[in-house]
Amino acid sequence: MKILLVEDNRELSGWLTRLLGQSAFAVEQAFSAEEAAHLLLTQAYDAILLDLTLPGANGQTLLRSLRSKHNEVPVLIISAQNTLQDIIEHLNLGADDYLAKPFDILELEARLRSLLRRASGKTNPVICCGDLQYDSNSKQFSSNRVALALTPREHAVLEALIRKCGKTVSKKSLADNLFTLEDMVSAKALEIYIVRLRKKLEQSGAQIITLRGLGYMLSYVAA
Repeated sequence: MKILLVEDNRELSGWLTRLLGQSAFAVEQAFSAEEAAHLLLTQAYDAILLDLTLPGANGQTLLRSLRSKHNEVPVLIISAQNTLQDIIEHLNLGADDYLAKPFDILELEARLRSLLRRASGKTNPVICCGDLQYDSNSKQFSSNRVALALTPREHAVLEALIRKCGKTVSKKSLADNLFTLEDMVSAKALEIYIVRLRKKLEQSGAQIITLRGLGYMLSYVAA
């Protein structure tokens, strides 16, 4: 899952990026509303973590701009402004959740997972495709109840596919939405991850189908 973190405190931003990266989130950093707006012109994100107190235009301005353009990307506000009035005001502006600073990283991750589940229309944290299961809380894949050993990039690709199980996911969407601008992968590298994943899914009943010219689809194929 690809996250845009809009936070002007560079030390905090770096800390959050590292910790979220350890939980298989791909995080891009923006240190101002203007920088975030520029990234949003060309990049798609699964969610935005938004601080309110930013240099120049504030987080509220960015949120209002997003919603005025009918951009429905989930927004989780992280702010030291924690009065009930602040929370209500920004939820009414279109924020999806609000977490007051200081916060525990485990709570942040839990709220992010919940927000992403709601956005995808799936409330159950466990997603299944045949005997392949993905627990979005623990970020663990298993096949026939045996944990799958996946590299971070294999995990990212498979997570994107299982969240849209039965639907086509384009190669461009996989590349653009899973990896940061600093960590972009080539189409050839993506194909290598697909080949590796197919081998690891052989006993699960779940198959990654190539739709020529369109992309990939994860589907259950009965024996």
